[in-house]
Amino acid sequence: MENTFSILVWMNKSKANSKNKAPIYGRITVNGKRAEIALKIFIEPDRWDSSKGYVKGNKEDAKNINNSIDNFIIRVRKIYETLLNKNELITSEIIKNILIGKASEKVLLIEYFESYLKEMQDLINIDFAKGTIKNYKVTKNHLFNFLNQVYSKKDISFSELEYSFVTKFEYYLKVNKRIGQNAVYKHIQKLKKFITIAIRNQWIDKDPFVNFSIKRVNVDREMLTPEELLRIEEKTFRIERLEIVKDIFIFSCYTGLAYVDIFNLTDENILTGIDGEKWIKIKRQKTGTPSSVPLLPKALGIIEKYEGKGKLLPILSNQKMNSYLKEIADFCGIKKNLTFHIARHTFATTVTLTNGVPIETVSKMLGHKSIKTTQIYSKVVEQKVSNDMKILREKLLKIDSGKNEKLFR
Repeated sequence: MENTFSILVWMNKSKANSKNKAPIYGRITVNGKRAEIALKIFIEPDRWDSSKGYVKGNKEDAKNINNSIDNFIIRVRKIYETLLNKNELITSEIIKNILIGKASEKVLLIEYFESYLKEMQDLINIDFAKGTIKNYKVTKNHLFNFLNQVYSKKDISFSELEYSFVTKFEYYLKVNKRIGQNAVYKHIQKLKKFITIAIRNQWIDKDPFVNFSIKRVNVDREMLTPEELLRIEEKTFRIERLEIVKDIFIFSCYTGLAYVDIFNLTDENILTGIDGEKWIKIKRQKTGTPSSVPLLPKALGIIEKYEGKGKLLPILSNQKMNSYLKEIADFCGIKKNLTFHIARHTFATTVTLTNGVPIETVSKMLGHKSIKTTQIYSKVVEQKVSNDMKILREKLLKIDSGKNEKLFR
């Protein structure tokens, strides 16, 4: 990412002293963020040329002050160019610290995090999806608030990070923020990524993650049973908003598309496949991986239903969709919390895997980077088969038991 860089020398008239002399400041700006340095120079306001950033006239003191200003500008430019040539992180604060000889080797965690987020923003839809950047911002905000509350700091250098910092951050997320284990795991992994960058750049001597471990927990993924899915499909709503949300939810159940991917759908995503049938072809926003899904009759029917009404589907905001899905669940007598996650899980299990679609095919359609992710659904299906067979086994045992009772009467 190309940096924007500027230097301004200015007078702060509001801080004029009792001798009516005002201080001169140097302002360093990198990528819109400023850092100011008092140059320890005082001069009468009427002798200052604000357009040039120098003292007016040819008096000896004017020449000396202007030489000091020139030296300041030369030193700042030299520091900037040195950082640029070494391909190191450049911020106004880092330049200031090097200039005044304070912690010249220190790179700050939050400051670097923000710089990294700007680079991610430049690479949106190239290397990063919007959702990924949003998740990184959430982690950065948690780190910022954690530093404020636990360390009474707005930032901390990488060189100060120790094992205790990681364990305290984990505790903060779990106890103070009441965040679940898997979400905590994701935030910790993002922090670990920045620690790895710091180690490679030699901003930190010792890895604070040595001897630290955190694991994800297996979570039961809810899906709709065939009976529950049919109940929603057959329900007709007189309220238009509920009918629209129902249709889009069913569309997700028969395509496996996440909310954001349905939101982004256009006519250009509907193509004719090698089989002559209609397919949806997209790049998943969350991961950037390609996903190709043949349109099943239910999904195709929903697209045709809303044809010519603007977007491919009249999808509402995620918040409204989830709110209306709760109403739909109540109307249909479904106790599960209907979400687009459940719709996607339903496609993976009830619609595809339980109907004999190979797991490799399901993985491709879901846009998973690894088949291991899809295998979670396979285990869910196996567990359901096991539970169903257990119920059947108990029924058969009851029947056999009843026959034996009749024989002995």
